[in-house]
Amino acid sequence: FQLRRSPGEVCFPGGKSEAADKDEIETALREAQEEVGLPPEEVEVVCRLVPGLDKMHNLVIPVVGFIEDTFQATPNPDEVSDVFVVPLEYFLEPVNYRPLFYKTSSGHRSRMHCFTYDDSEHQTSFTIWGLTAHFAVFLALVVFGRRPTFEVDYDLDNLVSSAVQNFMSLYASVQEKKSNL
Repeated sequence: FQLRRSPGEVCFPGGKSEAADKDEIETALREAQEEVGLPPEEVEVVCRLVPGLDKMHNLVIPVVGFIEDTFQATPNPDEVSDVFVVPLEYFLEPVNYRPLFYKTSSGHRSRMHCFTYDDSEHQTSFTIWGLTAHFAVFLALVVFGRRPTFEVDYDLDNLVSSAVQNFMSLYASVQEKKSNL
């Protein structure tokens, strides 16, 4: 197992852009092919979501696409140990959820989502948290347009604008911290 970053953590396919990538969509498609064998031509790209910052403060731009449910992943063993599917609705009505509270770099108390998903196919449980959970929750809110069974840090009547505002506040606090170093 030779993961360079986030070993053992659940995440969507993705990674750093390369010079040959023309944009974040091309990066996402290339990474999905490298990590799980998903041919780019089999993805119908739908949109980009509001960006996020990973724990190293790198900008992450999620790209959403549709694939056939018949797709069979072939994980790259150097990068991926397991591939599993979670119904998107799980991120609104989870069986096993807990919030993780932490202080941001600017001192504000914030909430991180943490889900445990029992995968009957693999007969194991997966913990989905951090930025992966954040993006999954946001996408579920957009797709289903209804309230989750837990608290979220969005104005659900103005979902996208509140997500943009949250991101801009987080980005500004990180930039302020960097400039004070």
